[in-house]
Amino acid sequence: MLAKKTSKNQITLPQGIANAFPDTEYFDVSIKDNGIVLMPVKITPAVSVLESVREKMRKLGTTGKDVKEAIRWARRKR
Repeated sequence: MLAKKTSKNQITLPQGIANAFPDTEYFDVSIKDNGIVLMPVKITPAVSVLESVREKMRKLGTTGKDVKEAIRWARRKR
């Protein structure tokens, strides 16, 4: 399959390739061995990540005070 880079550095994926990733909106782009590599990426909303962190903290029994102390410890001068 062939894809052309436009003057605006855009590349349209061939239909067959795009169809292989129907639910993918974002790709991580890198260079490997003089070629372009596209890896599908799933973007997780920050709210979802935050909720999972809060849930883990609840399970571990971590309190707001614990977090403040950890931040204070991490920021202390050495």
